[in-house]
Amino acid sequence: MGFPSQFFFYLLIFIPSSAATLRDPELVVHDVHRKLNESRRKLGFLSCNTGNPIDDCWRCDPDWEKNRKKLADCAIGFGKDAMGGRDGKIYIVTDSSNDDPVNPKPGTLRWGVIQEEPLWIIFARDMVIQLKEELIMNSFKTIDGRGVSVHVANGPCITIQYVTNIIIHGVHIHDCKQGGNAMVRDSTKHYGWRTISDGDGVSIFGGSHVWVDHCSLSNCNDGLIDAIYGSTAITISNNYMTHHDKVMLLGHSDTFTEDKGMQVTIAFNHFGEGLVQRMPRCRHGYFHVVNNDYTHWEMYAIGGSAGPTINSQGNRFLAPDDRFKKQVTKHEDTAEDEWKNWNWRTEGDLMLNGAFFVTSGAEATSSYARASSLAARPSALVASITSSAGALNCRKGARC
Repeated sequence: MGFPSQFFFYLLIFIPSSAATLRDPELVVHDVHRKLNESRRKLGFLSCNTGNPIDDCWRCDPDWEKNRKKLADCAIGFGKDAMGGRDGKIYIVTDSSNDDPVNPKPGTLRWGVIQEEPLWIIFARDMVIQLKEELIMNSFKTIDGRGVSVHVANGPCITIQYVTNIIIHGVHIHDCKQGGNAMVRDSTKHYGWRTISDGDGVSIFGGSHVWVDHCSLSNCNDGLIDAIYGSTAITISNNYMTHHDKVMLLGHSDTFTEDKGMQVTIAFNHFGEGLVQRMPRCRHGYFHVVNNDYTHWEMYAIGGSAGPTINSQGNRFLAPDDRFKKQVTKHEDTAEDEWKNWNWRTEGDLMLNGAFFVTSGAEATSSYARASSLAARPSALVASITSSAGALNCRKGARC
């Protein structure tokens, strides 16, 4: 029997999971064909034919709770090789209230994320975790909130700094505050002084092989998800983002050229009510924005500076009613003589209520190849593909 037809459109870029940072983006393209059939088999194992390749990979399994680590085989895009804690033990968070940033207690989330070995972290019950300082993660960890309602909120939130292979799935992350001017442990072997943090929901700083999936994010001090300082091999998928100004920053500054190798996939997300700008705001690197639903923005949806390559495919853009805010894009703080050469394209996007996308650059095949990580579904399907964006209400013993 052949595979269902929908699996023959997936084009998945191979990124070696053993590397701390991504290889030259040019070299990644050459691995596509070798990995294509393997990726189809991986995504086709438990298809429910919803059209969302990540969800089709695991959500139809009524025994998902017993097969949690299957999720690690379901990632797509540039972060698809993020294995998280797949090869480690299950660790259960039982204590939501006793956060000690320097000497965390077993049973707390902080104790789990600082361990040296891979861990797949789950939660014993519904809980709200208010951290006293940033939650600084160690490599090869999964935070898996499925089956319960887990909120990381009302304090400093999650930091992924100079580590690799992180999965964050099924968590509510909101009302994140600044932390710092304090000692914080980042491993079992080290703690140190932290300066004032930005107050992001998820801060990726020099991180690689990171996948943030099915989280609900809102109302943080700075960004909901920011990736800077040479971070790469990232997929941000199936998230529901609301009530925030500067949603997502990808790239540290116009002068920080180490971000030229950054590759990020933004797929199947719902950018919802109360959002203003930066969905995302990009610098230097290669960004695949594919099959997202943009139902709200107040300034613009996608912007950037410093010559990023932005490949927008199969998204749905619903412009606000204000006739001065119809433009999807913003070339940030740059004269047209410069930004006209940046490679920004729209392909198969659905523009509603007067939305329009200002393209730039030539049809640079090699540049867009570095900003391509999967094949887009038709934009007419975006509503159904993103209908379950955000943290899911999964219950044990039933399909999620």
